Amino acid sequence: MSAAAQPAARTVRLWFCPDEELGPEVAAVLGEHWLDDHERRTLEQFLFDRDRRQYLLSHVLVRRVLALECGVPEKEADIWRSSRGRPFLRRPAGGLPRDGAELDFNLSHAGGHSAVGVVRRHRIGVDVERLDRGDQGFDTIVQTFARGEQDWVARAAPGRDRDQRVLRLWTLKEAYTKARGMGLGLPFDSFSFRLAEDRGVLGFRPPDDDHGRRWRFLELEPVPGVLAAVAVMAEENEELVLELRHGFPWSRQAPRTLSVPECVGSG
Repeated sequence: MSAAAQPAARTVRLWFCPDEELGPEVAAVLGEHWLDDHERRTLEQFLFDRDRRQYLLSHVLVRRVLALECGVPEKEADIWRSSRGRPFLRRPAGGLPRDGAELDFNLSHAGGHSAVGVVRRHRIGVDVERLDRGDQGFDTIVQTFARGEQDWVARAAPGRDRDQRVLRLWTLKEAYTKARGMGLGLPFDSFSFRLAEDRGVLGFRPPDDDHGRRWRFLELEPVPGVLAAVAVMAEENEELVLELRHGFPWSRQAPRTLSVPECVGSG
C-alpha cells in the first residue's frame, strides 16, 4: 500500500489536569451547574475538603472534555454507571452532535491530579498515581501481583526504585481493568506485564477470559513524580497516536503528540 493510501492514524486523547489549574470558587460554580444528582450526592459524602475538591474538579473536567469531544453541553451529558461503577456516556436519541457515533472515556484522579482519556472506538482505561505517596501498603499491593511481577519488583533497590516499579505495574493493571469495566473484580495475579527497565511494556499475558482482544499500553510521566498509564483496545495493525493536553480545557491548546506502541504478545 502506498504512503498516500495509508489509513489515517486513530487518535487517543488524554487530558491531564492538576487541581490548582481551576480555582476552588470557579470549580464550585461549575459543579453547581454541571453535576448530576448522583455526582452531587457523592460529593456530599466526602469528609475532607481535599477529597471533595479532587472529586469536584475531576468530574467537571470530565464534563468539559466530553463537551469538547462530542458537542453535548456539560450540563446535558447523560452519564450512566455500570454495576461495577464504570461511567459511560449515554448517546442522545439523535446521536452525538460531533465526530461519529462512538465514544468511550475513562477518569482517574490521585493526589491533586486528574486524567481523562477519550477514544472514538473500542475501550480505554486510565490510571494516575503520585510517586511521593509514600509506602502506603506497597508490600500488600505487591502480593496481589503475579509471581514474575513480584520477582521483578524485588530485584529493585528498596526505596524510590522499588516504589516506581510497584506503581508502574499498579497503574497499568488499574488501566487495563478499568478499560474492561472490571475494577477490583479482576484479580491482579490473573494477568501480568513484562516491563522495560525505564518505561514501556514488553509483554502482556491477558487473563483467561480475555479472548482475541488486542491491547496497547502507554506509560507516561506527565509531570515529574506523577505516573500515568493508558490501556486502549485496538486492531493489531491499527496506527494510534496519543494527544496529551495539560490543564483545564478552556481552549484547545496545542497538544503533545506521542505514538502509541504496537500490541504486545504474551510476556
